Amino acid sequence: MMQIHPYLTFDGQCEEAFRFYEKCLSGTITMMMKVGESPLAGQTPAAMHGRILHVSLAIGDQILAGADAPPDRYQKPQGFSVSLNIADAAEAERIFSTLAENGTVQMPIQETFWALRFGMLVDRFGTPWMINCGRPV
Repeated sequence: MMQIHPYLTFDGQCEEAFRFYEKCLSGTITMMMKVGESPLAGQTPAAMHGRILHVSLAIGDQILAGADAPPDRYQKPQGFSVSLNIADAAEAERIFSTLAENGTVQMPIQETFWALRFGMLVDRFGTPWMINCGRPV
């Protein structure tokens, strides 16, 4: 068996982002460790201690994970989107508009030939998302 877990990196906003995702996506943070709480604390500058070493967010039986990258290694996300497939159109619209707050809408959520609702955005933390509510078969 294989599972795929998207792993997001941030430049110091990981905790804020995952607390936001936890509420928006009705998930549960199952693990969050800061650098200063880890065995690496003594080997890292004090300025890094508040950064997230690892976080796991359970959403149903799926996991979204992440961390803060070291400041000299952070790269802006590009070339991918976190895709959410949501069965209910109203829930898709709610999640889309919540994630879009202070972000950039690339394609407003709307009906398409393949979906009851589909939209694309980059949230305020820089994470690209695609929200899809497929048509019943």
